[in-house]
Amino acid sequence: MAIGWSSIFENFGLKLVSSTDKSKGAYLPNEDQRVALAAAGFTPGDAEAEKLIEIEVLGEKDASLLTSYYNSFRKGSGRDPEPRMGRGIINWAEPGDTLVLGNIGTRVYVANVDKVTPEAARAAFDRRINQAFKPRARLLQLLGDQLIGSSKLAVFELVKNAYDADASEVTITLGDLGTADPWIRVQDNGQGMSLDTIRDIWLVPGDDHREKDRQQDRRSPRFRRLPLGEKGVGRFAVHKLGGRVRMITRAADSRECFVSIDWSDLMSSKFLEDAAVTVTEREAKIFKGDETGTRIRIDALNQKDWSRADVRDLYRQVTSISSPFSDRGDEFTIDFRVPGFQAWISELPDASELLQRAPWKFRFNFDGDALTYDYHFRGVPGVPLEPRRVKLTEPLQVLAEREPDDLDAATGPRPKRSVSLLADESTVHGIGPIKGTFYVFDRDREIMSRYAQSRLIDRFLDQNGGIRVYRDDIRIYNYGEPGDDWLGLDLRRVNSPSRSLSRNIVIGLVDLDLEQSTGLREKTNREGFVENGPYRRLKQVILGAISVFETERRLDKQKLRSLTGKAPSVDREVTGPIRDVRRVARSKGFLADIEPSLKRVEQEFRQLRDDFLRAGISQVGLAVVFHEVERGIGALATALSGGADMADLRKQVGQLQGVLETSAQLLRKGDKKAYSLRQLVQRTRDITAVRFRVHNVKLVCPALEDGADDASPVFAFGLALGAATNLIDNAIHWLKVSIPDDSPPGSRKIFMNVIAGEGGRPVLVIADNGPGFRDPPEQVVEPFFSRRPDGMGLGLYYANLAMNLNDGELLFPSMDDYDIPEEFSGAVVALAFRGGD
Repeated sequence: MAIGWSSIFENFGLKLVSSTDKSKGAYLPNEDQRVALAAAGFTPGDAEAEKLIEIEVLGEKDASLLTSYYNSFRKGSGRDPEPRMGRGIINWAEPGDTLVLGNIGTRVYVANVDKVTPEAARAAFDRRINQAFKPRARLLQLLGDQLIGSSKLAVFELVKNAYDADASEVTITLGDLGTADPWIRVQDNGQGMSLDTIRDIWLVPGDDHREKDRQQDRRSPRFRRLPLGEKGVGRFAVHKLGGRVRMITRAADSRECFVSIDWSDLMSSKFLEDAAVTVTEREAKIFKGDETGTRIRIDALNQKDWSRADVRDLYRQVTSISSPFSDRGDEFTIDFRVPGFQAWISELPDASELLQRAPWKFRFNFDGDALTYDYHFRGVPGVPLEPRRVKLTEPLQVLAEREPDDLDAATGPRPKRSVSLLADESTVHGIGPIKGTFYVFDRDREIMSRYAQSRLIDRFLDQNGGIRVYRDDIRIYNYGEPGDDWLGLDLRRVNSPSRSLSRNIVIGLVDLDLEQSTGLREKTNREGFVENGPYRRLKQVILGAISVFETERRLDKQKLRSLTGKAPSVDREVTGPIRDVRRVARSKGFLADIEPSLKRVEQEFRQLRDDFLRAGISQVGLAVVFHEVERGIGALATALSGGADMADLRKQVGQLQGVLETSAQLLRKGDKKAYSLRQLVQRTRDITAVRFRVHNVKLVCPALEDGADDASPVFAFGLALGAATNLIDNAIHWLKVSIPDDSPPGSRKIFMNVIAGEGGRPVLVIADNGPGFRDPPEQVVEPFFSRRPDGMGLGLYYANLAMNLNDGELLFPSMDDYDIPEEFSGAVVALAFRGGD
């Protein structure tokens, strides 16, 4: 008998129950049973506080029992305490019963060997079931209420369903406002549903027929649409709106079907299979004759009170579902009705008319080969500045996530391949062609005052500013909504306030092709795409196109400011980003902690500005300070957004103060003396040698050959070295843009030489075989002007500043001016120094 039970339990023992045990209401477990209990983690309690343990019962209807396990001290006997198994087991057993007490892991079992065999016990342990999931009825509530983020998005989902049903128009009615029982009705003229469709698809949560239609390119019969839906849960959005739903629908060659759902009744069922929905087929009452379509009415709304702002907000959401710039052949219109309150809608401004007042319009298309764009500055009323238009096709630069030579080998591994600065076919894999249209405003008070109804434009931008995403001209929610900075535009503006676009001045959209954008998957909660690789590459392309627009806009913006007397001052350039940091800090609850330090940064900057003014280098010198201060501000803003602790934030602010202290060195007068230009070239080469190797750049440097000419002009070595390395950095970037990574070794070339210039002035020439400059010299040395997507626009500006401080010049000669080899036909820049003493 023992051998049979040994195959069941890890530790066990046998015990014969006596009449004495019964009379005492407990029994003394034997050594084997105590071992089994100990292996399960049970030790006896004291007699005053008996320890109860739960034991599984084998071979009985009652699955378990509670029994006491305690030490009996047997007072006055002089014997050691003895463990006792208490009333639970003894009440269950009879005298003469042989009990098995054993354990499997921490689970303890008891069996009467006269009533259950080891084989029967094993069968109980090995029980298996073969049962499908039994969803609770409340799953439908969760699908509608939890997955759909808002009532607006719920209506949005119903409109998308109408689109998938091949409708040409949808009518949304918000009725009985101001009463205790408002309701919403959504009606379309789409394909409708038959009784079979309702049974086999509409009543099947998670049905994937739409997804299969899209994968197999099965399009709707009337308008040849690919379906937007794919998860089979959008129909439950109605639960987000209200408690009672009535649906009337009719398909071609079918009778009309009527469905009525009371969610509270449905939820009273325990399991989903018990929550039956009655569908009635009847003669047509709504969709008569040849009419087809679906009408859904929701009563017992969760939101009872609808204000003017609520109604307008809902109107804006649902009418934004179709692209306002669509050139599609089919129709999809939305009629929004509010009986008794239609004026709330009719009074809204005409968006298309307001968009025509935007000074800038920008359209772009990237197909994986090149960026084609149309930049149009349309002018400002009353400002004598001619419109300007640029139409070009060029490679698209994108901001790489990580540059290989920006990694410190001591802190992380280098990527196995170089990071491309150009978008190509691989960039849009799973995305397809990307098109965009932006209308951009200027919210400067001097500019806005020149437009009629300027306050209306301001409110329009506050409510609608941002960049939305459409796929097959149907909107992907919630990109472009207030508070949704999916492209990080506002953070970019903190990092570079004078250059970057902010959300509240642009009305834009990006349009994708549904058939080709299979890598972009919508989240189940209907709020954007899953943030995977294709999504990140989509953002790269859009930000690259935005950078092109920002560069062109800066040219016209500078002229606007000069003509309106609002040329940007250096003081505004610094206080503006600090003000933006204050806004972020306030929203995070950190402002009070860092405000004293921010004030010190502002005060120290003003002091430095006054010192520069007295030195006669105000605007020029301060731009360099801006460059570094803005980088510090960008790091601080990133730390704030990332939830850094207070110690890190204080460290970031301290670094801003350190930047100002370092910048003061520009005012030093004693740093200039005679230096060898050959030494300057050698130091420049040594500093950039790693970059030459990583980016496969061949350096041609006659100045370092034996017997090469040298010169020793008077200059500040650090400033000149910074100028030279900035020029090298620019050259490497544009070589990477113009010459592919897989080109033969030596295809990318940079030339450096020391040459005697006009009047015997020593000149350091740096040239390359890249694309050269497309803008005039006076423009490229302007602060904050750059055609690099990540450029601050201060590289050439710093070089120009450094040469001015060294009593020299930054020149942009032709190849013939300094006898430069013909192969270096790209950019040519020269550092011209004052002659030695």
